[in-house]
Amino acid sequence: MKREVGVGVVGLGLMGRVHVEAYAAARLAGDPCRLVAVSDSRQERLTGRSEASGNLQSGGEALLFDPAVVATGVEPDLVFGHPQVELVSICTPTHTHVELALRALASGKHVLLEKPIALDPLEIERLDAAARSAGRLCIPAMCMRHWPGWAELKDMVVDRRHGALRAIRFTRLGARPSWGGGFYDDPARTGGALCDLHVHDVDLVHWLFGPPDAVRSVGTIDHVSTQYIYAGGPRLVVAEGGWLAGQAVPFRMGFVAEFELATLEYDLRRTPPLELTRDGKVEAIDPGPGTGYEGEVRAALAAVRGEAMQATTLVEAAAVMRTVRAEGSELI
Repeated sequence: MKREVGVGVVGLGLMGRVHVEAYAAARLAGDPCRLVAVSDSRQERLTGRSEASGNLQSGGEALLFDPAVVATGVEPDLVFGHPQVELVSICTPTHTHVELALRALASGKHVLLEKPIALDPLEIERLDAAARSAGRLCIPAMCMRHWPGWAELKDMVVDRRHGALRAIRFTRLGARPSWGGGFYDDPARTGGALCDLHVHDVDLVHWLFGPPDAVRSVGTIDHVSTQYIYAGGPRLVVAEGGWLAGQAVPFRMGFVAEFELATLEYDLRRTPPLELTRDGKVEAIDPGPGTGYEGEVRAALAAVRGEAMQATTLVEAAAVMRTVRAEGSELI
């Protein structure tokens, strides 16, 4: 029997809601965990109800948790000091991440920390040093490594069942976030779409091929297209990410991966989203239910129990942010 892990969530905006729901889904799937404490600076979010919003959220109101059984408070220290909390999800604005994570680690908690960890790679490395000193895990919440359909891409790149990868293009586009109380209007705090959306595909590029030898970027921090140069890798690796004009524009994410013998495509707006074309035949592939958010919390729970290695490290997150900064240096 797996032991139950007590979890807490700091920040109950969009991503806090997503984490609460992901832990609930993990528990429902038989992965024993229990939400025991939450905090948010806005008192109305502590009622257990929250308006759904975001690129992958439907409208309407849902009961996230029962405040009669979950400890609630406006101060994060309520979560950090709770004796039954072992793992804390920190889902607050980017500029608060490092200091809150340091406080959680100092309280003896493991941390699942929303992306981007920080805009400065040196701050990420400072946090990594603190986690090592505390003997605790601090896990970057890079959900796309766990997204159904994208893990299949990784497997095909590694095992070369369709030959070597020749070219790949990632796309991640959507409306500028309307939530966050104006937070996303301040590029000094957010890093623009470069750090809100595009960072996911930069992480995937690193996951698949390692840090690039060079980058060539065009656009702005709110809409960028980058080619990643590898001396010994695929000849064409490109990612486009950005915020499109108009709040009603639908979110889309996907990739087109050309192997020597086949082409694999993912399109979020298609059901099923994954297609493999080989030998003149198109095969629709159902990658399975769930989202990368559920996958990342289950991976974090497994790491906390000692059942698996940490899926994503702060060292990797710092390397990703260095690539993002290299891209940003070329933009308008």
